[in-house]
Amino acid sequence: MPEGRIGWVCNWLVPGLPEKEARAFNFRDTTVAALLRLAPAAQVGKLLELIRHNAAALSRQVALTADLPPGQRAMRIASHALPCFTHPAIRPLYDEPALREAVEALLPPVGETARSGDVRLSTHPAQFCVLTSAREGVLRNSVEEVEYHVFLFRLLGLAGGWHPRGTHINIHGGARAPLEAFRAGFARLSAEARGLLTVENDEVSYGLDDLLPLSEILPVVLDLHHHWVATGEYIEPGDPRVAVVAASWRGVRPMAHVSAPREELSPSQDLPDRAALLASGVTARDLRAHAPRLWNGPHAAWARRHLAWTDLEVEAKDKNLASAAFARG
Repeated sequence: MPEGRIGWVCNWLVPGLPEKEARAFNFRDTTVAALLRLAPAAQVGKLLELIRHNAAALSRQVALTADLPPGQRAMRIASHALPCFTHPAIRPLYDEPALREAVEALLPPVGETARSGDVRLSTHPAQFCVLTSAREGVLRNSVEEVEYHVFLFRLLGLAGGWHPRGTHINIHGGARAPLEAFRAGFARLSAEARGLLTVENDEVSYGLDDLLPLSEILPVVLDLHHHWVATGEYIEPGDPRVAVVAASWRGVRPMAHVSAPREELSPSQDLPDRAALLASGVTARDLRAHAPRLWNGPHAAWARRHLAWTDLEVEAKDKNLASAAFARG
């Protein structure tokens, strides 16, 4: 199996750059309430300003990632590329000619840069995206949120078929419910969405073992940190469950997530011991928080072993700086 990639998530950090200049590398956003306070023409104008900024920022991010060594050409796109897109009061504005033409002109070249630069892309809708919900409104909104991300990847030339170039839209299992609820929600998605969606284990509702039966219908993203927080286990690449996860990708290179608990919780260079930390009064919420970097040597070495079978997105406060440090070893 080819050597794995190490990816960064959502925001590109440039140390020492003045804040005003640093904004050019990352998305801007707004709120529905702020938009609705504007006159209709001003709403379109505001969204157009944000779309242009975000498309330029995404272009910079993808180009910077394409310039990295091959083993670091993976990134997660922040979800608010098109602000407030799925809100029913805002969605019709995106059909206005000025906005539609801007979106259709600005995003396809970014996708071409990603494809020519061999950059693997993903997105991660927020946790309110819940395909297991028994509430019709929540389920409908969740489907619309996934389809919005499909729309983004379609514009980038990365929709259609089974996870083209490893592209994926990753969600959590959602509120605890029988897996049949997830299957029912999954069935409401378009074929393009079903070909891009992945599901990730979490620390509360759906652990790794809970999600393995879904490997028959979509890829499973193994979050190593979530699994440790839930169980205390440092799962190894040779674990039979890892083989099930890898097979769920059906020939596409898998993606997994890694992060570390905050250094102040367990400052030694021994592997953090979940049971001992909880016994000392550290809360599960404390354990869930991500450290700025993968600071612990044995922990990083354990995570690096997983590159034998999967790519890894580094979920850390220092974003691309953390993934680059991890890649350097």
